[in-house]
Amino acid sequence: MTTSRSQDDGSAALSDRQQKVLERIALQRQRLRARRAARSQAMQVQAAQDERQAADSDTSLTIRLLAFARSHPAAVAVVAGLAVVAGPARLIRWAGLAMPLIMQMRR
Repeated sequence: MTTSRSQDDGSAALSDRQQKVLERIALQRQRLRARRAARSQAMQVQAAQDERQAADSDTSLTIRLLAFARSHPAAVAVVAGLAVVAGPARLIRWAGLAMPLIMQMRR
């Protein structure tokens, strides 16, 4: 009979341990959800600020380019890849053609 009592106590203790583990898992999931929500909210606020800065006509070209780069990382990667493939001589040639056009657009 004593063996059955010890087995019952062991299963009760095991279920208590299991319950504690489940509670810790639930707490960790809540923390992760809160962290995800806070990160998502921070990213939305940052995106809204970047959008406002990019839309402002008084903002410098550099700031607008940085906002574009943050918003469209894949496009920036493609342009950077093309620049690497084209080489420095072609880049200088293209810049010589494009800069006068860009300067006219800014006026």
